[in-house]
Amino acid sequence: MAADKLHKMAHPGMAPVDDTLLNRESWKIFQIMAEFVEGFERLAQIKPSVSIFGSARAGTDHPYYQSAEAIAHALSQAGFSVVSGGGPGIMEAANKGAYEGKSPSIGLNIQLPHEPSGNGYQDINLSFRHFFSRKVMFVKYAAAYVVLPGGFGTLDELAEILTLVQTGKTRRIPIILVHRPFWEGLLEWFRTALVDEGMINPEDMELVQVLDNPEEVVDAIFTHYEHRGFEPSAEERERLLDL
Repeated sequence: MAADKLHKMAHPGMAPVDDTLLNRESWKIFQIMAEFVEGFERLAQIKPSVSIFGSARAGTDHPYYQSAEAIAHALSQAGFSVVSGGGPGIMEAANKGAYEGKSPSIGLNIQLPHEPSGNGYQDINLSFRHFFSRKVMFVKYAAAYVVLPGGFGTLDELAEILTLVQTGKTRRIPIILVHRPFWEGLLEWFRTALVDEGMINPEDMELVQVLDNPEEVVDAIFTHYEHRGFEPSAEERERLLDL
């Protein structure tokens, strides 16, 4: 045991704190705070809004791009601000559709080493260094999530909102997957692995719905809020404070 203790004390994590590193990490807190403060100030008045996600790799001639643009335009015309990741592909399509509509188009841009940031269709443009603070902005003011085909980033955002709703950390909102052929394999895996092995409850599958055209997406969101309005209740506002 004594030898084990000596070995552990030699671990770099047990060494005295490097003040230089500590100072730099401490100053990062102010950068993170600034991202939250600016996000809250700029986005508090965009409600109701819908967050739209999808691949950065879909070009303007891709059916997914065209679908996202049409959905965003329909939502904008219906009075919803549209929030996207602000980048190219489906994010650009979402911003473009909203930009050409009557409600604000918002881009929550992330600074990445090897990818361009920011498309030209944003009425409100916010830039983030940290994924986690950006994620809060996607959720905090969203009346719905619309998720088109995408890669790891899209799946990350989908898993995030499913987890928050399932655990009661945020209010129940429509989570809409667009283009059934793309999503059906994942949903089948949810049913045959997650549900059948008891990793989620069968009713958790009701958190998502799959739709294919803009009118259905808009109608589904309005149907969800038909008897309650878009504003969070007092209890829901308390939950949102603890995101």
